[in-house]
Amino acid sequence: MGGERSFVDVLQDIARNVNDIIRSEVRLAQAEMREEAVKAATSAGWLIAAAVVAVLALHLLLWSSVYALALVVPLWASALAVALMLAVVAGILLLAAKRRFNRVHVPPARAVESIKESAAWVRESIK
Repeated sequence: MGGERSFVDVLQDIARNVNDIIRSEVRLAQAEMREEAVKAATSAGWLIAAAVVAVLALHLLLWSSVYALALVVPLWASALAVALMLAVVAGILLLAAKRRFNRVHVPPARAVESIKESAAWVRESIK
């Protein structure tokens, strides 16, 4: 009977195992949140790049295109045509940034699933 463990020892082992599982789950959640933070930062970078390009395009293209078109149509019409074209380009860049933001998953899906599995295991172990 020297190989048999007491009920208290078994409970202590279960408590240690649950503690280890919880620590592992927290580390997994932290790792997943870091991954998602990098995705969010990258997406924000794309959005900033889109805004910078839109502003540069607005300044450079407006001046050159407006004056070029003003040779053919009235000045106001050339300014309007160029502004509409730049609005379309900015919209395309905005859609690209939005798609990248949609790839960001805030809740750490793997960690949540693992926590659910661990909780189910603990419930079964206690029964």
